[in-house]
Amino acid sequence: MPKKSRRAKAKHRAAVAKAVQDRYSQQPGPLSSEIQPAPRVSSKTQDLASRYHYIVPELKRIGIVAGSIILVLVILSFILG
Repeated sequence: MPKKSRRAKAKHRAAVAKAVQDRYSQQPGPLSSEIQPAPRVSSKTQDLASRYHYIVPELKRIGIVAGSIILVLVILSFILG
């Protein structure tokens, strides 16, 4: 599978930069006393959440293993050093 061309990457970066600029350049409207409805979660976000449900537990497990290894190394440095 070939890589994306540089032109396609530049076009994508320009589109993302324009979207970010448009989002932050809008002036906030007057505050209303009405309660705003909760924003809807898109089906794409829900699909990704259900698709990668195992990521958070895996990251926790990796963190615990990495922390225990670092702790063992620190203890060994005091004992042997």
